[in-house]
Order: sequence, then structure tokens, then C-alpha cells
Amino acid sequence: MVDSTTPPVGEGTVVHAPHPPLEGYYDGETQRRDWVRGIFDRSAPDYDRVERMMALGTGSWYRRQALLRAGLAAGMRVVDVGVGTGLVSREAARIVGAPTLVTGVDPSPGMLGAAHVPAGVTLLEGRAESIPLPDACADFVSMGYALRHIGDLAEAFSEFRRVLKPGGIVCVLEITRPATALRTWLLKTYMRGVVPALSWFVARNADTPELMRYYWDTIETCVPPERVLATLTHVGFTRVERHVEAGIFSEYRAVREG
Repeated sequence: MVDSTTPPVGEGTVVHAPHPPLEGYYDGETQRRDWVRGIFDRSAPDYDRVERMMALGTGSWYRRQALLRAGLAAGMRVVDVGVGTGLVSREAARIVGAPTLVTGVDPSPGMLGAAHVPAGVTLLEGRAESIPLPDACADFVSMGYALRHIGDLAEAFSEFRRVLKPGGIVCVLEITRPATALRTWLLKTYMRGVVPALSWFVARNADTPELMRYYWDTIETCVPPERVLATLTHVGFTRVERHVEAGIFSEYRAVREG
């Protein structure tokens, strides 16, 4: 399903913080940034193992299909923001045909240290709101399941547009809350109950189950998709749309025209 309807852009629709402060974990933006980076640093060695369990082994296949749907093709230069352990970058490198065409950016040194990417992929420490790359250096910007963990979506999307060449594509993958109460309850039970519990058996770091609980809490409180679409439009992207798989996997796509 593709939703290309973007609401009129006004100050009330543009998104800065993707969700309100989650006071059970931290207080305020400065603490949020430090807390998020810290828990990802500590949980990094467990991340791929828990992700495979959570996605039932389908995560790599889905990421590849989403990138292809968005228009990624051979020879394109990719910037993967929130690269984490490289789950999106690995698939991007396969599609574009040369790992040297892929650059991953992440604020977590722990995640970068645990990244499993093909030789030739460049990894840089940096935030989505301040990407350490020059203007118009990429044909494609991706971000896989990191939208809920950044501080300012409008700033981040402006940076995505800055590093894209004219005609470049942005593709943001995210999990969004289902439309019905029953499906929301089922997903919450799985992601906030089952996944953290199973994490105790496969994780090596005691913080990993807490990260999985936090993962759901950010999904539950995240701004609705129409506001993400409006923010992409606000910073200057065109052909803004959202493709949805299984009612929960959102693929936000847009183009930098000029």
C-alpha cells in the first residue's frame, strides 16, 4: 500500500522531536542523546543476534526488497544514516555492486565497532542532524529503523537533502503502530513482552532487554506517519510517499528535485 497524501505543511505538522521524552529512561534532550548512545554502545554485540530472533530471520530479505522498491540500483552512491551494525548497508552494497559506493554514519562507537559490512564500506561517526559529508555527494540516502532515536527530524531530513545530488532518493524504513487496537496490542505484547524476555537468553549484555523495551516504547509514542511525510515536504523533498508492508513496516520515500 502506498500513501502519497501529505497534509498541508504548517508549524503544527512539522516534526522536531519524533516522540515526547520518555521519562522512565532519561530527562530531556541532552540526557536522551547520551542515554541512547550509551545503551546502543553496550548492546551492540547482541544487536544482530536479537534482530534475527525478532524478525524471524527475514530482516535482510525485507531490507533488500525495500531498497529496491525505493529505486536503489547498481552504481548509485549510498549514505546509510544510523548504520548500526550494517544491516541496511550490507544489502545496499549488494545492490549497487561495489561496497566502496556505500558510506555508513552512526553516533554510536559501539555500533560502528560491531558493524559487519563488506570490505570497502566506509563507516563514520556522526549524527543524522550533522552528517560529516559534503554537499551533493550521494544518489541515495537510507535510514533503517533509526527515525525514533534522533533528536530533530526536520534537521535530519534537511541534512539528508543536503548530501543528496539533484534527483537523489531518500528511503527511511520504520516500524509504525498498527491502525487497530487489537493489532497494536498483539504487536506490543510481542515486542515489549516476548522479545525482551527472549533477549535474556540470547544476549550477553544485561542492557539489551531494556533496549528492546525502549524500542517498543518509541514506536508506541512516535508521531504519526502523516507528520513524517509533512516534514519531508517541509524541508524541500518532492514525490513524498509512504509504502506500507504488513500494516506496520513503513517505507518513507522522497526525491530531491533540485
